[in-house]
Amino acid sequence: MEKLTFRHELKYYINESDYAVLSTGLAHMLKRDKNAGKNGEYTIRSLYFDDFEETALVEKMAGVQSRAKYRIRIYDYSDRVIKFEKKIKEGQYIAKKSLPLTRSEYDRIIAGDPYPLLAKNSPYAREIFLQMKLFQLKPVVVVDYEREAFVMDYESVRITFDKNLRSGSPLGSIFDRNMPTVPICPPGMMVLEVKFNKSLPGYIKNFLANMACNQRTAISKYVSCRKYER
Repeated sequence: MEKLTFRHELKYYINESDYAVLSTGLAHMLKRDKNAGKNGEYTIRSLYFDDFEETALVEKMAGVQSRAKYRIRIYDYSDRVIKFEKKIKEGQYIAKKSLPLTRSEYDRIIAGDPYPLLAKNSPYAREIFLQMKLFQLKPVVVVDYEREAFVMDYESVRITFDKNLRSGSPLGSIFDRNMPTVPICPPGMMVLEVKFNKSLPGYIKNFLANMACNQRTAISKYVSCRKYER
């Protein structure tokens, strides 16, 4: 049985003024994500799934503390890396399961044929297969944003700015960079996420606190984007 590693996840809405100060300060304390492009960012596109009872949506909106959701994630609209992820939430702690897919496996799954999952000899792949067959797990929304990330090896600290949050239809190709999308956040607003294992270094914690990042918000990109696609 796969052992899950749970991490802290804190989320905040911030404006452009906060971002300017935070990003400048963090650039002196942490390293930039090596996967970022020349502008320091990369695009994340996630195709979220839900079942026939809309369990992921209902549980999040009801504030259920133990919940999970499934998504297929790609980067910069490319099919070089395709991951079928399960994000598990326990209060403020998160864990992930991840299954790599080839483009052909992805195409078959999206066409309604989940059987390539059974060929992967993975308990998690079988879990997804059963979710699709028994609970009609299917694509429900596309979530897009640009991410600027700062990282630290100690406690696997990862601090990200997720900008230009957008919602798209699950009916289009996730590899189409011209997919029509709808902006979700008010102009100038973005999501700050802080992730770490057991503890956040004191100087980073103090820096964030001095920037008034001490009031966490119940933010769900998935729920925000579902409002435009239901």
